[in-house]
Amino acid sequence: MKIKHALTLALLVAGSAGFAQTKWDLAAAYPATNFHTENLQQFANDVDKASGGKLKITVHANAALFKAPEIKRAVQGGQAQAGEILLVNFQNEWQIFGTDGLPFLADSYDESNKLYKAQKPALEKKLGEQGINLLYAVAWPPQGIYSKKPLASAADLKGIKWRAYSPATSRIAELVGAQPVTVQAAELSQAFATGVVEATMTSGASGVDSKLYENLKYYYDMQAWLPKNAVIVNKAAFDALDKPTQAVVLKAAADAEARGLAASKRVNVESIEKLKANGMSIVVPSTQLKADMKKVGDTMVKEWLDKSGAEGKAVVDAFAKP
Repeated sequence: MKIKHALTLALLVAGSAGFAQTKWDLAAAYPATNFHTENLQQFANDVDKASGGKLKITVHANAALFKAPEIKRAVQGGQAQAGEILLVNFQNEWQIFGTDGLPFLADSYDESNKLYKAQKPALEKKLGEQGINLLYAVAWPPQGIYSKKPLASAADLKGIKWRAYSPATSRIAELVGAQPVTVQAAELSQAFATGVVEATMTSGASGVDSKLYENLKYYYDMQAWLPKNAVIVNKAAFDALDKPTQAVVLKAAADAEARGLAASKRVNVESIEKLKANGMSIVVPSTQLKADMKKVGDTMVKEWLDKSGAEGKAVVDAFAKP
């Protein structure tokens, strides 16, 4: 009888193991309607479907689980199994994280993709050392300047309260004589409404997300840089999956990267149209403003190369190759 009971138990355990479900939390910093978040949700749905429900990923949008600067550490420490981070936010930790936030180094989708390929080996190695796997990355649309007042040159930014969200955007403010004020994406709309900030550099998509047209008049289409969001996973959590489920995650990630790039390009066009439709002036920057900001970019690339040393030089050299 005991043998029969043990056998029944063993069969039950074996049967349930076949249906064992793993649940992951994925921390994200942007609204559910943002194209990055929509892409994350599609990624989670794809994993659920392709794994036959073995891996369920819950996407926590709009910094509901962790604030943007906390997500990387949360994934590293296993408080969230996965997360989406803006790489440039972590430049102070390691300079290579800030590569795609250098103004005018890569100023188109093709150049951004080329820069990512140059940056990726170092990125994967560093994250791996921190117990993190890189799943995929998607560029934001090109960055422009939002302002309450017209800008003919960088001199017009002197003394202005400038919203910064990364070391690079803070440095831009310093170089043009503006006052950097750190404001995360989730608080951006309120910061402009209350006059905490008066100008910023971000994408058309972020401008629409935060309805910046309600408080600002001008958007200067600078095409300055295309920072990337990276989707990362705790290495131990990934390694704990069986091989078929790992393959499902990697395939869904590759699909999300391609889909995200297409969405970013589409959103770039749509966002500019939405800003315009809501009364914002979309301005091609003057030759002077463009030249002034290019000078800022050159200074920042030089400073970055000094700080990043051989690692940074290797990335920039790889990027510069035809």
